[in-house]
Amino acid sequence: MPVKNARNPVTMKDVARLAGVSQSTVSRVLSPSASPIPISQETTEKVLQAIEQLGYRPNLAARSLRGQKTNMIAIMIADISNPMYHTIVRTVQAIAREREYDVLIANTDHVYENEIHFIEAMLRRPVDGVLMVPYQLTNDDLSELIAQVGAPLVVLAWPGYFEQVDTVFVDDERATREAVQWLIEAKGHQRIGFIGVSRALPPGERRRQGYQQAMAAFHLPVPAGYIREGDFTIESGQRAMRELLSLPEPPTAVFACNDRMAIGALDAASAMHVRVPQDVALVGFDNIPETAIIRPRLTTIDQNAAAIGEQMARALFERIEGTASEAGRIYEIPCQLIEREST
Repeated sequence: MPVKNARNPVTMKDVARLAGVSQSTVSRVLSPSASPIPISQETTEKVLQAIEQLGYRPNLAARSLRGQKTNMIAIMIADISNPMYHTIVRTVQAIAREREYDVLIANTDHVYENEIHFIEAMLRRPVDGVLMVPYQLTNDDLSELIAQVGAPLVVLAWPGYFEQVDTVFVDDERATREAVQWLIEAKGHQRIGFIGVSRALPPGERRRQGYQQAMAAFHLPVPAGYIREGDFTIESGQRAMRELLSLPEPPTAVFACNDRMAIGALDAASAMHVRVPQDVALVGFDNIPETAIIRPRLTTIDQNAAAIGEQMARALFERIEGTASEAGRIYEIPCQLIEREST
């Protein structure tokens, strides 16, 4: 098999394909200290032979700098305009400042190419550790990052997505299910609409599942048109709420899978002279600061962004400082329903 040229350099995926193994296995062979999972001698030899045949060259310059401290960490967030991420980043910066570390911040807008660009930036500029909120990256993408950068990595993601790294997560599927059940049991609603996001995004699928599970548990129908799709923005929440309220039999309650869409929904209801909560109740997700300021104040699920940021930062610095031995640690941050005036 010919070696790729400079325009198309050999990647870890090429090595994995030739060796007949997964990309994460190649990563473990290249960075055995990053994973407790043993690799057989036979598999190791197959990977090394493929590396030699293809001429694969990890970024050894970046990896060699792991012996030198940069006093810099990097964080990749999904949407810098979302106040939830402001809290996470500020918390991370405060903990980093205590240790005299600087923080590089990258925003991706949930776009795969932007997430890949962040990985490429980490290959060009070594850091002592990386925090990520990946929406589109695959396990193979992160394996490439681990193998070539060699820096500790902590992600905000669902457990099991990325087995080689420390994971912080919130059980947003359960939180959504319990919030919709609360609308049914405590508030008496049976016609409940849902404003979600693309199912290709992990939170979109999980929160939609939570909504549907709650409706099914009480044998409540989900009529055509009751599930609307936004993109986490205020504008998409406005559009979705207008569509829901224009149905022949509109819902009496709406769950929006983030606060910004819920705020947009509240604005749309006001513009249509629909009262909240008298005509339609509204629940959001995140508990961003604005939810306690708008009128009516928004009932929402608090996923405790400050606790998320603190746990991610502390897990990362334990890795950097060598006080954590086990790989693939998992930390759950509990959610809490905050009842306010919109319900």
